Amino acid sequence: MLTSIRGLAAAALFGAGVVVAAPALADETDPPSDITISGSASVVSQYRFRGLAQSDNLPAVQGAIKLTHSSGFYVGTWGSSAAHKTSPIDIGGSEIDVYGGYARTVGGVTLDGGVYGYLYPGATGGNYYELFGSLAKTLGPARAAVGVNFAPAQKVFNYNFSSPTRSNTYVYGDLSSGIPGTPLSVHGHAGYTAGGFDYGRDYLDYSVGVSYAWKRLTLDASIMGTDISHAALAGTFGPVGSYANEQAFRQAKTVGVISLTASF
Repeated sequence: MLTSIRGLAAAALFGAGVVVAAPALADETDPPSDITISGSASVVSQYRFRGLAQSDNLPAVQGAIKLTHSSGFYVGTWGSSAAHKTSPIDIGGSEIDVYGGYARTVGGVTLDGGVYGYLYPGATGGNYYELFGSLAKTLGPARAAVGVNFAPAQKVFNYNFSSPTRSNTYVYGDLSSGIPGTPLSVHGHAGYTAGGFDYGRDYLDYSVGVSYAWKRLTLDASIMGTDISHAALAGTFGPVGSYANEQAFRQAKTVGVISLTASF
């Protein structure tokens, strides 16, 4: 995904009999830039975050860009279309995330940590931030990671009437591996939400999937969901069998998700 910044040569300018020479192209022997830029654009059959539907189980478009310095510091932004007024999870129609951190590999283990901010332009008072940290290691063709995201007490927790907790902790583990000799890779994820971002109760989310890479395109098919039942939502979203309960469960049930991503 990472690409070096490429220089652009200006064309010669002609006007009123005056010729302005184009600047010389960058010398191929120049040292590489300390900054690299990576990004992506995706179409997904639905947007799920920690197992919960953020787009009311409908398709979404997403994009990202990240700047990384050779020192290990980085900043980036990510955005997605989302549900608005049609779902128990209403985040105002769009989400824009901004983040910054530092990553370094020591003894084969990559340490990563920083701050992640979630912005919802169409939602009132829903913005929040998390502190995050993770450890990752490559094991042959596989890569394993564990991490934690912690959201300290902040205004967003005033809007979750189902939980008295005014902070949230999310812990997770990831495992992925390319299949040698093929353009395929497999991946799995499990996470646990505890605190003010519960959904009826603290819950487990999971996903497993397979990806096919061709040049800069990646097609992914995954199964993802949560361990939340109709009964777990009864105290918050109406009794089992009610319309409210069924709609709430629809956002948390296990589904198949397909995505197509172009990276640069």
